[in-house]
Amino acid sequence: MSLQWYVVHAYSNYEHKVKSSLEERIKLFGLDEKFGQILVPTEEVVEMREGQKRRSERKFFPGYVLVQMEMDDDTWHLVKEVPKVLGFIGGSSDKPAPISESEAGAILDRVQEGVDKPRPKVLFEPGEVVRVTDGPFNDFNGVVEQVNYDKSKVRVAVQILGRSTPVDLEFSQVEKA
Repeated sequence: MSLQWYVVHAYSNYEHKVKSSLEERIKLFGLDEKFGQILVPTEEVVEMREGQKRRSERKFFPGYVLVQMEMDDDTWHLVKEVPKVLGFIGGSSDKPAPISESEAGAILDRVQEGVDKPRPKVLFEPGEVVRVTDGPFNDFNGVVEQVNYDKSKVRVAVQILGRSTPVDLEFSQVEKA
């Protein structure tokens, strides 16, 4: 059999603990050859706080751990008996189904993309009302017209003297109203 990706449901906020417990148990029982990667799907996010860029990790599938493994009775019991594991996702309770290679590839790509190019913590949508917090338009409210995540900029339509004026601002200069 070959290694396939399975989704393990864990208690929320215990994903990293489940990962480390699982790695310890694999070594303890000598089942290294039946397991591949164990992954908590996260992406790096950037937020501006007090004028400083802060990087942090955000789980994009909270409560889930991806495990690359060969499914048999020994490996199934090893995973199920890890503290804070609720079970497998997909298939039946005694015969879990792996996720497809394309699904696994998409998740792995998103994890790698999060490492290569961090995303902003706050996401803006066109049509959303925001408040300007910095610059010459401080304390003005406006409507988001365009969002450029590559450059971390947003175009906001601000009302000046009764006329709508588009203004390009950094993400750090606006907040959701």
